[in-house]
Amino acid sequence: MIDNKQFDAYSSIPAEKFTLVKSNVNHDVKFDTKPVGYFRDALNRFAKNKASVVAAAIIILIVLFAVLAPLFNFRYDGSFSDGYYRSLGPRNLTLAKIGIANAGVERTVNPYGYIKMQALGMGAEDPLGEGVTLAQGLASKYNPIISEKSTYKQGSTTYTVLEIESYYEKGFYYFQLTDEEYNAILEWEKQSGLKVIYPMVDFDNEYCATSDDANCWYKTSGKVDRMLDADGNVVPYANGGGRKLNTFAPLSTKGGKVAVIKDVATQGLEDNYLRDADGNVQYYVNKGSSAEKYVRVLYYNYYIYKNGFEPEYIFGTDLSGYDMALRLAGGIKLSLLVAICVSAINLFIGTIYGAVEGYYGGAVDMVLERVSDILSGVPFIVIATLFQMHFARKVGSVPSLLLAFVITGWIGTASRVRTQFYRFKNQEYVLAARTLGAGDGRIMFKHIFPNALGTIITSSVLVIPSVIFSESMLSYLGIVSWQGAGGTSLGTLLSDASTKWTYYPHLMIFPAVVIALLMISFNLFGNGLRDAFNPSLRGSEE
Repeated sequence: MIDNKQFDAYSSIPAEKFTLVKSNVNHDVKFDTKPVGYFRDALNRFAKNKASVVAAAIIILIVLFAVLAPLFNFRYDGSFSDGYYRSLGPRNLTLAKIGIANAGVERTVNPYGYIKMQALGMGAEDPLGEGVTLAQGLASKYNPIISEKSTYKQGSTTYTVLEIESYYEKGFYYFQLTDEEYNAILEWEKQSGLKVIYPMVDFDNEYCATSDDANCWYKTSGKVDRMLDADGNVVPYANGGGRKLNTFAPLSTKGGKVAVIKDVATQGLEDNYLRDADGNVQYYVNKGSSAEKYVRVLYYNYYIYKNGFEPEYIFGTDLSGYDMALRLAGGIKLSLLVAICVSAINLFIGTIYGAVEGYYGGAVDMVLERVSDILSGVPFIVIATLFQMHFARKVGSVPSLLLAFVITGWIGTASRVRTQFYRFKNQEYVLAARTLGAGDGRIMFKHIFPNALGTIITSSVLVIPSVIFSESMLSYLGIVSWQGAGGTSLGTLLSDASTKWTYYPHLMIFPAVVIALLMISFNLFGNGLRDAFNPSLRGSEE
């Protein structure tokens, strides 16, 4: 009962303080926000994981490169190759102006090798055989010397470390052309203003070091055994003291006196061109009984003549002269295609197999587990080798490798699904669903499977880098060959580069970087998906 004091306290409250409560008025407030679904909530949690978002962006960029690189390369396709521009570094005419992708390589040369490098630009500036200076050669577009990095002395010889433009370094080559091809080049020279066919070298005289090297257009000591007298003049070996000349020492024969050229800047180089009786240079010779013309061409301009553009390869060229960017794009597509297909097939088989094991348990689980144990005991590399040796001939390399991965690849997924089903099958909501009459299939894939989805998706995503790594290993070891498949893979690119990467590092760097990015990114991406699809975190605010 309320005592008098309390009653007096309540009775002293003014009447205007009270308001009438209407029982039929609804005081609930309508939510202004939209309901958040399962996948939207997962996406929100995934977006909060910055590392996973960055990893997803990297994966998307790599996939876009693989898809778009062939589409936006209007110069080359996958079948285009050039045997003379093999294993050359990245080259882009625009980026080369700021010292990037300039196809530069280091060359260590002795004095005669230095002169030969200088002679490439000089020879390109003398298409008429009228003579050329070192200054003209160094100013030439075709001068391969980018810079002189350093010099050092070893014994009595001074060596120079040069940065060389590897496309210009190719210089001249000897070709055999029909009359029609020869005349077509001459007509193109008139229209373009570029020179392709250059004077022939006199193979038969004693100043031609070799008939195979079209870049040695100047007189050298290559064919004869000569000595130097006290004044540095060349004399026959039997006639005097001194020392033997090194091969390719440039010679001067002016005034009937043979001497070694020691300073190209002041002495120049004396050409060894083939000339007629009147002293005019000859641009071709007929070899043997063939009607074809044997000519000397500047290959850089010949490339432009054949293809209509200058050579530009943003990732360089591979060992066969293919565009490395297109080869890399093809390798990414093939490796990802195999990995994603294997992951999807393993997810399908492993989910069903593991769900049956975990849900029914008992004898069913024991029998199925023994089957898994038997298959898991077979080494994967043995399976892959046998399939490639016998099965690949009938169905091809790709289906054979897919089947080799699938034979045992689903076991890991099945084990994870089995564990998750054992974990959730006796939960209250599962028992309630069974009490309400839900069948086994509905309980398995409607009530238990969604709760295991995070772990299953994570394991499936992590299968992708594992397959890429395994495929790369098999290709690197030569167990899997994609030659018959008309393509390549990242592992094949690494295998091709394994013996040459010290000389041509770009062959190894680009595929290795892509594989590393894919491995790291898919791992981070999988971790983000695991947290995003974790049902216990739904609706949580971090």
